[in-house]
Amino acid sequence: MLKLTVCVGVIVAVFFVFIQPLAYSIRQGLDLQGGTHVVLEAEDTDIAKVDEDAMQRVVSIMEKRINELGLTEPIVQREGERRVIIELPGIKDPDAAIQTIGKTAMLEFRDEDGNTVLTGSDLKDAQAAMNQQNNQNVVNLEFSDEGGKKFADLTLQNVGRTIAILLDGEVLTDPVVREPILGGRAEISGQRTLEEAQRLAVLLRSGALPVKVNIIETRTVGPSLGQDSKDKSEFAFVIGIGAVLIFMLIFYRLSGLIADISLMAYTIALLAILKGLDATLTLPGVAGIILSIGMAVDANVLIFEHFKEEFRLGKTLRLSMDAGFDRAFTTIFDSNITTIIAAAVLFLFGTGSIRGFAITLGLGVLLSMLTAITLTRYMLKLMIASRIFTSPGAYGADGFLLFDPNYGRNDKKKAVKDNA
Repeated sequence: MLKLTVCVGVIVAVFFVFIQPLAYSIRQGLDLQGGTHVVLEAEDTDIAKVDEDAMQRVVSIMEKRINELGLTEPIVQREGERRVIIELPGIKDPDAAIQTIGKTAMLEFRDEDGNTVLTGSDLKDAQAAMNQQNNQNVVNLEFSDEGGKKFADLTLQNVGRTIAILLDGEVLTDPVVREPILGGRAEISGQRTLEEAQRLAVLLRSGALPVKVNIIETRTVGPSLGQDSKDKSEFAFVIGIGAVLIFMLIFYRLSGLIADISLMAYTIALLAILKGLDATLTLPGVAGIILSIGMAVDANVLIFEHFKEEFRLGKTLRLSMDAGFDRAFTTIFDSNITTIIAAAVLFLFGTGSIRGFAITLGLGVLLSMLTAITLTRYMLKLMIASRIFTSPGAYGADGFLLFDPNYGRNDKKKAVKDNA
């Protein structure tokens, strides 16, 4: 009985101490904490036409730009043939982010005659830094092997003349070439702040967009809307888990109580795993957690129903419980594996919040299977072995009595019958 008391006490204590800190420490998506929603649309020009390949490259470049900005779990997805939807949860400077993702980022090096000799495709890397000699914010460029040769030829032929560096047709800087530069490196100056230099470096590293894109919609999801979504999701979570706990207590009594304790351990473990994975929780993700809680209890229901069947065949409580777990295992395993496969398909082929739903559902189902066949079984064995609650009705098997004065005698008779 001491082992059972300690086990239950630890699980309950950990649940009530850590449930709120864990839940609030997990990163939240746009629908829970607010942020910025941007819609981009590609446009045909004389230089480049919009096609499927161009749109795939636009999405890829946008993802790279946004990820390098360090934003929290952004969502970039296609909408129709020409549009891209970008969601930026919890960003502090939406204007700067929008300015960065919306630029075509076409970099050019032109001589005084207006000839473009190098473009952004000749770059190998771009990093923001501060020039120690004049304390200016600069972007250091490193060219590819072919780009380095082009840049060397450009500077050799233009000593004493200016070379203009342009981004999207606007001159960033036009330094005078004092001597040939043969090392395959260059520097862009004129950035007012280091953050501005960093944004420019991100643009140059990610590459130029293959087609022109326009920002056609910008919508800010305020904290109030995000808080409203959060409050509703919390309410749904409380109602969902509360209804499940009460159902198990009413129909399975002490067995249901043990299942509820295991459910607490399962919930804490799932949130801890999501925190460890640095996952971002969205409303579909919350739905996945609530659904997996229902499936966690479903495994226990299968076990307890088999337990009741075995007991009605004349077996003892202990043997009935063992047989119930053994008989239910195959069904639980098969049903959970099919759900995990479905979650894996959603994760591999879904986008954005659909993948969040798939992650929480898949992890939840896998974890629920482990807690149902290990932790629940361990605690029920301890409870039956303690012989404090001896009536089958206490475990939802037969009747409603918690104590049975004939438990020991009945146990011996049934054990003899089983062995015969």
